[in-house]
Amino acid sequence: MDILKHYKAAPLSSSFFLASILGILITAFYWNTFGDDWSTAFILIFAVMFISSLISMRRAPIEEVLEVDHHTKKKK
Repeated sequence: MDILKHYKAAPLSSSFFLASILGILITAFYWNTFGDDWSTAFILIFAVMFISSLISMRRAPIEEVLEVDHHTKKKK
């Protein structure tokens, strides 16, 4: 469990999250067109993308991103 103490999640964009949802929906809709093997592979890839974006939303260090963003800096 020592690995989990040093674990940092990368902040992912909202377009990554949207691409995973759209990918799952499109693959499910065109299941017969792609075939069972390809559809299963696409669903698996997009599901992993979806899970990683959920982890990113929960565990990403937002303080570092806010420090870089110039809009959040206070004017003197």
